[in-house]
Amino acid sequence: MVEFHQLAAAIYLAAGIGALVGVVLPAPRMIRGATWGLGIGAAVQAVAFVLLHRSEGPAINSLPVVLAYCAWMAVIFALLLTVRVKLPGLTAVVGPLSFLSVFVATLGWERSGAAPQGVTGAWPHIHVLLSSAGISLLGMAGLAGLTYLLEHRRLKAKPPVAARIPVPSLEALDRVNVVSTSVGFALLTLGIATGMAWLRDSEGSIWTGTNHEMWMVISWAIYAGLVLARSVGRQGARQAAASAVAGFAFLIFGVMGVGVMS
Repeated sequence: MVEFHQLAAAIYLAAGIGALVGVVLPAPRMIRGATWGLGIGAAVQAVAFVLLHRSEGPAINSLPVVLAYCAWMAVIFALLLTVRVKLPGLTAVVGPLSFLSVFVATLGWERSGAAPQGVTGAWPHIHVLLSSAGISLLGMAGLAGLTYLLEHRRLKAKPPVAARIPVPSLEALDRVNVVSTSVGFALLTLGIATGMAWLRDSEGSIWTGTNHEMWMVISWAIYAGLVLARSVGRQGARQAAASAVAGFAFLIFGVMGVGVMS
Protein backbone atom coordinates (compact mmCIF):
# COMPACT_ATOMS: atom_id res chain seq x y z
CA MET A 1 0.00 0.00 0.00
CA VAL A 2 2.72 2.47 1.01
CA GLU A 3 4.83 1.22 -1.88
CA PHE A 4 2.11 2.15 -4.37
CA HIS A 5 1.91 5.67 -2.92
CA GLN A 6 5.68 6.02 -3.14
CA LEU A 7 5.61 4.81 -6.74
CA ALA A 8 2.89 7.36 -7.53
CA ALA A 9 4.98 10.08 -5.87
CA ALA A 10 7.98 9.17 -8.04
CA ILE A 11 5.83 9.28 -11.18
CA TYR A 12 4.44 12.68 -10.18
CA LEU A 13 7.95 14.05 -9.72
CA ALA A 14 9.13 12.65 -13.07
CA ALA A 15 6.05 14.08 -14.80
CA GLY A 16 6.59 17.49 -13.21
CA ILE A 17 10.25 17.61 -14.22
CA GLY A 18 9.43 16.45 -17.74
CA ALA A 19 6.72 19.10 -18.09
CA LEU A 20 9.05 21.82 -16.82
CA VAL A 21 11.71 20.86 -19.37
CA GLY A 22 9.03 20.77 -22.06
CA VAL A 23 7.84 24.27 -21.17
CA VAL A 24 11.33 25.77 -21.06
CA LEU A 25 12.56 24.30 -24.36
CA PRO A 26 9.62 24.47 -25.52
CA ALA A 27 8.66 20.90 -26.47
CA PRO A 28 4.88 20.31 -26.74
CA ARG A 29 5.29 16.55 -27.13
CA MET A 30 7.24 16.35 -23.89
CA ILE A 31 4.50 18.31 -22.11
CA ARG A 32 1.85 15.93 -23.45
CA GLY A 33 3.92 12.95 -22.36
CA ALA A 34 4.33 14.46 -18.90
CA THR A 35 0.56 14.97 -18.68
CA TRP A 36 0.04 11.29 -19.52
CA GLY A 37 2.57 10.48 -16.82
CA LEU A 38 0.52 12.48 -14.34
CA GLY A 39 -2.48 10.35 -15.27
CA ILE A 40 -0.51 7.14 -14.76
CA GLY A 41 0.55 8.36 -11.32
CA ALA A 42 -3.10 9.03 -10.43
CA ALA A 43 -4.03 5.50 -11.56
CA VAL A 44 -1.27 3.99 -9.39
CA GLN A 45 -2.44 6.02 -6.40
CA ALA A 46 -6.02 4.88 -7.02
CA VAL A 47 -4.82 1.28 -6.62
CA ALA A 48 -3.17 2.31 -3.34
CA PHE A 49 -6.46 3.69 -2.03
CA VAL A 50 -8.32 0.51 -3.01
CA LEU A 51 -5.78 -1.49 -1.01
CA LEU A 52 -6.20 0.95 1.90
CA HIS A 53 -9.96 0.36 2.02
CA ARG A 54 -9.44 -3.40 2.04
CA SER A 55 -6.81 -3.39 4.78
CA GLU A 56 -6.60 -2.44 8.44
CA GLY A 57 -4.42 0.52 7.65
CA PRO A 58 -4.40 4.03 9.12
CA ALA A 59 -7.64 5.85 9.83
CA ILE A 60 -9.26 7.29 6.74
CA ASN A 61 -9.40 10.69 8.45
CA SER A 62 -5.76 10.68 9.62
CA LEU A 63 -3.60 13.55 8.37
CA PRO A 64 -1.35 11.41 6.10
CA VAL A 65 -4.34 9.83 4.37
CA VAL A 66 -6.10 13.19 3.91
CA LEU A 67 -2.90 14.71 2.51
CA ALA A 68 -2.54 11.84 0.04
CA TYR A 69 -6.21 12.16 -0.94
CA CYS A 70 -5.82 15.90 -1.56
CA ALA A 71 -2.80 15.31 -3.80
CA TRP A 72 -4.69 12.64 -5.75
CA MET A 73 -7.70 14.88 -6.24
CA ALA A 74 -5.49 17.81 -7.25
CA VAL A 75 -3.94 15.67 -9.99
CA ILE A 76 -7.35 14.57 -11.26
CA PHE A 77 -8.66 18.13 -11.37
CA ALA A 78 -5.44 19.32 -13.04
CA LEU A 79 -5.94 16.73 -15.78
CA LEU A 80 -9.55 17.86 -16.27
CA LEU A 81 -8.49 21.51 -16.43
CA THR A 82 -5.78 20.66 -18.95
CA VAL A 83 -8.45 19.22 -21.21
CA ARG A 84 -10.90 22.12 -20.78
CA VAL A 85 -8.56 25.12 -20.54
CA LYS A 86 -5.18 25.79 -22.13
CA LEU A 87 -2.86 26.01 -19.15
CA PRO A 88 0.77 25.60 -20.23
CA GLY A 89 2.99 24.52 -17.39
CA LEU A 90 0.19 23.25 -15.09
CA THR A 91 1.71 19.76 -14.95
CA ALA A 92 5.09 21.33 -14.14
CA VAL A 93 3.55 22.82 -10.98
CA VAL A 94 1.06 20.14 -9.94
CA GLY A 95 3.52 17.27 -10.45
CA PRO A 96 6.16 18.38 -7.90
CA LEU A 97 3.53 19.61 -5.43
CA SER A 98 1.72 16.26 -5.60
CA PHE A 99 5.04 14.43 -5.19
CA LEU A 100 5.82 16.45 -2.08
CA SER A 101 2.36 15.89 -0.58
CA VAL A 102 2.32 12.14 -1.18
CA PHE A 103 5.94 11.71 -0.08
CA VAL A 104 5.32 13.57 3.19
CA ALA A 105 2.11 11.55 3.69
CA THR A 106 3.97 8.24 3.39
CA LEU A 107 6.49 9.36 6.02
CA GLY A 108 3.74 9.51 8.62
CA TRP A 109 1.80 6.51 7.29
CA GLU A 110 3.20 3.89 9.67
CA ARG A 111 2.86 6.15 12.74
CA SER A 112 -0.85 6.72 12.12
CA GLY A 113 -1.89 3.34 13.48
CA ALA A 114 -5.05 1.44 12.71
CA ALA A 115 -8.44 3.08 12.38
CA PRO A 116 -9.96 3.77 15.83
CA GLN A 117 -13.51 2.92 16.79
CA GLY A 118 -16.03 5.15 15.04
CA VAL A 119 -13.99 5.54 11.85
CA THR A 120 -15.84 2.78 10.03
CA GLY A 121 -18.72 2.58 7.62
CA ALA A 122 -19.53 4.69 4.58
CA TRP A 123 -19.80 8.17 6.13
CA PRO A 124 -16.08 8.60 6.98
CA HIS A 125 -15.06 7.62 3.44
CA ILE A 126 -17.63 9.89 1.79
CA HIS A 127 -16.71 12.76 4.12
CA VAL A 128 -12.96 12.50 3.47
CA LEU A 129 -13.43 12.05 -0.28
CA LEU A 130 -15.70 15.09 -0.66
CA SER A 131 -13.67 17.26 1.71
CA SER A 132 -10.41 16.35 -0.02
CA ALA A 133 -11.94 17.12 -3.41
CA GLY A 134 -13.13 20.50 -2.16
CA ILE A 135 -9.78 21.37 -0.59
CA SER A 136 -7.95 20.35 -3.78
CA LEU A 137 -10.14 22.53 -5.98
CA LEU A 138 -9.83 25.49 -3.61
CA GLY A 139 -6.08 24.93 -3.68
CA MET A 140 -6.24 25.02 -7.48
CA ALA A 141 -8.11 28.32 -7.20
CA GLY A 142 -5.41 29.65 -4.88
CA LEU A 143 -2.69 28.58 -7.32
CA ALA A 144 -4.53 30.24 -10.21
CA GLY A 145 -4.99 33.36 -8.08
CA LEU A 146 -1.31 33.55 -7.17
CA THR A 147 -0.32 33.11 -10.82
CA TYR A 148 -2.82 35.79 -11.82
CA LEU A 149 -1.34 38.28 -9.37
CA LEU A 150 2.22 37.59 -10.51
CA GLU A 151 1.31 37.80 -14.20
CA HIS A 152 -0.76 40.96 -13.64
CA ARG A 153 2.20 42.59 -11.91
CA ARG A 154 4.53 41.55 -14.74
CA LEU A 155 2.23 42.98 -17.40
CA LYS A 156 1.85 46.26 -15.49
CA ALA A 157 5.62 46.69 -15.00
CA LYS A 158 7.28 49.59 -16.83
CA PRO A 159 9.16 48.46 -18.83
CA PRO A 160 7.37 45.08 -18.92
CA VAL A 161 9.39 42.17 -17.59
CA ALA A 162 9.79 39.47 -20.20
CA ALA A 163 8.35 36.11 -19.16
CA ARG A 164 10.87 33.27 -19.43
CA ILE A 165 8.16 30.62 -19.19
CA PRO A 166 4.81 30.83 -21.04
CA VAL A 167 2.03 31.78 -18.62
CA PRO A 168 -1.72 31.34 -19.23
CA SER A 169 -3.69 34.46 -20.05
CA LEU A 170 -5.28 36.47 -17.27
CA GLU A 171 -8.69 35.52 -18.64
CA ALA A 172 -7.89 31.79 -18.45
CA LEU A 173 -6.53 32.11 -14.92
CA ASP A 174 -9.60 34.04 -13.79
CA ARG A 175 -11.86 31.40 -15.35
CA VAL A 176 -10.02 28.65 -13.47
CA ASN A 177 -10.34 30.68 -10.26
CA VAL A 178 -14.09 31.15 -10.67
CA VAL A 179 -14.85 27.52 -11.55
CA SER A 180 -12.49 26.03 -8.95
CA THR A 181 -13.78 28.26 -6.16
CA SER A 182 -17.46 27.62 -6.94
CA VAL A 183 -17.19 23.84 -7.36
CA GLY A 184 -14.66 23.54 -4.53
CA PHE A 185 -16.96 25.41 -2.15
CA ALA A 186 -19.88 23.14 -3.10
CA LEU A 187 -17.78 20.03 -2.46
CA LEU A 188 -16.49 21.44 0.84
CA THR A 189 -20.08 22.11 1.88
CA LEU A 190 -21.01 18.50 1.12
CA GLY A 191 -17.91 17.35 2.98
CA ILE A 192 -18.96 19.25 6.11
CA ALA A 193 -22.53 17.96 5.81
CA THR A 194 -21.37 14.33 5.54
CA GLY A 195 -18.99 14.94 8.44
CA MET A 196 -21.96 15.99 10.56
CA ALA A 197 -23.83 12.85 9.48
CA TRP A 198 -20.81 10.78 10.51
CA LEU A 199 -20.71 12.48 13.93
CA ARG A 200 -24.43 11.92 14.41
CA ASP A 201 -24.00 8.18 13.83
CA SER A 202 -20.85 7.80 15.94
CA GLU A 203 -21.34 10.40 18.70
CA GLY A 204 -25.07 11.05 18.66
CA SER A 205 -24.55 14.75 17.88
CA ILE A 206 -23.63 16.74 14.77
CA TRP A 207 -21.25 19.00 16.74
CA THR A 208 -18.62 18.05 19.33
CA GLY A 209 -16.80 21.39 19.56
CA THR A 210 -13.33 20.28 18.46
CA ASN A 211 -10.80 22.77 17.05
CA HIS A 212 -10.98 21.03 13.68
CA GLU A 213 -14.75 21.50 13.48
CA MET A 214 -14.51 25.15 14.50
CA TRP A 215 -11.81 25.99 11.95
CA MET A 216 -13.63 24.15 9.17
CA VAL A 217 -16.87 26.07 9.82
CA ILE A 218 -14.98 29.38 9.86
CA SER A 219 -13.24 28.42 6.60
CA TRP A 220 -16.60 27.52 5.09
CA ALA A 221 -18.03 30.90 6.11
CA ILE A 222 -15.06 32.71 4.56
CA TYR A 223 -15.48 30.90 1.26
CA ALA A 224 -19.23 31.50 1.34
CA GLY A 225 -18.40 35.21 1.53
CA LEU A 226 -15.92 34.91 -1.35
CA VAL A 227 -18.44 33.15 -3.58
CA LEU A 228 -21.11 35.76 -2.79
CA ALA A 229 -18.65 38.62 -3.35
CA ARG A 230 -17.85 37.32 -6.83
CA SER A 231 -21.35 36.27 -7.91
CA VAL A 232 -23.46 38.98 -6.24
CA GLY A 233 -21.02 41.73 -5.33
CA ARG A 234 -19.31 41.59 -8.72
CA GLN A 235 -15.83 41.43 -7.24
CA GLY A 236 -13.06 42.18 -9.73
CA ALA A 237 -10.74 39.49 -11.06
CA ARG A 238 -7.65 40.85 -9.28
CA GLN A 239 -9.44 41.11 -5.93
CA ALA A 240 -10.86 37.61 -6.43
CA ALA A 241 -7.35 36.28 -7.12
CA ALA A 242 -6.02 37.78 -3.91
CA SER A 243 -9.03 36.46 -1.98
CA ALA A 244 -8.45 32.95 -3.35
CA VAL A 245 -4.85 32.98 -2.13
CA ALA A 246 -5.76 34.31 1.31
CA GLY A 247 -8.75 31.97 1.66
CA PHE A 248 -6.72 28.87 0.86
CA ALA A 249 -3.95 29.91 3.25
CA PHE A 250 -6.55 30.10 6.02
CA LEU A 251 -8.15 26.80 4.97
CA ILE A 252 -4.89 24.87 4.82
CA PHE A 253 -3.99 26.05 8.31
CA GLY A 254 -7.40 25.03 9.59
CA VAL A 255 -7.15 21.57 8.06
CA MET A 256 -3.45 20.72 8.23
CA GLY A 257 -2.08 23.08 10.87
CA VAL A 258 -4.72 22.37 13.49
CA GLY A 259 -4.45 18.66 12.69
CA VAL A 260 -0.72 18.70 13.38
CA MET A 261 -1.06 20.64 16.63
CA SER A 262 -3.99 18.64 18.00
